[in-house]
Amino acid sequence: MKLRSAATTLIIILFAAILPCHSQISKTKPSLSAKGEAPAAAISIISLMSAHGCKSFADTLSGSPAEKTFEDNVEGGVTIFCPTDDAMKSFSPKFKNLTADGKQSVLEYHGVPVYQSMSSLRTSNGLMNTLATDGANNYDFVVQNDGQDVTLKTKIVTGKITGTVFDKEPVAIFSIDESPKPAGKKHKSPPAPASPADSPVASRKGKVADSTADKNGGFRFNGGAM
Repeated sequence: MKLRSAATTLIIILFAAILPCHSQISKTKPSLSAKGEAPAAAISIISLMSAHGCKSFADTLSGSPAEKTFEDNVEGGVTIFCPTDDAMKSFSPKFKNLTADGKQSVLEYHGVPVYQSMSSLRTSNGLMNTLATDGANNYDFVVQNDGQDVTLKTKIVTGKITGTVFDKEPVAIFSIDESPKPAGKKHKSPPAPASPADSPVASRKGKVADSTADKNGGFRFNGGAM
């Protein structure tokens, strides 16, 4: 009887010692989804893009107000079209001339507030709203497919999806060979004031110069030239 009592006491002591450790492990273990995957909130879109050919775009997005817009949509579903580093070479100089609001809208124009796999994009031809769309502004582009190729078409450029950076619901990230640019207003230089002293030849030259400036006026978006 004494041996049984001693054994029972030893088991109770060991159980009491193990239980707190098990509880601590349970608290520190990261939560997993039903499929055994990390939660969507743990996905770093910046790191994924940086590691797969879109580092320039990722660096531009990082720390901007638009980054929070992307992150806020991760759990509900988001599709991101990141320009490749080569595509950003021609985009970056124009982007720097935009206002702060313009930069945010252009960056948000690269995302769609819904998860779209590549197979879905190949069958979802038509207008698609972006993260830049709000009550006053409807910033969208047209998704078109030609066989296996998928393109994003705006009034300014057409970009083709070149690869899959990440595709696991609720997040999809695709690289694209041209940065999509939303349509904006053309800025025209004001005509030069007429002067009575100008000769007819000088006047004609002035008109030609004004016309050239109008035709070559910089594209503007929210107050910034594109």
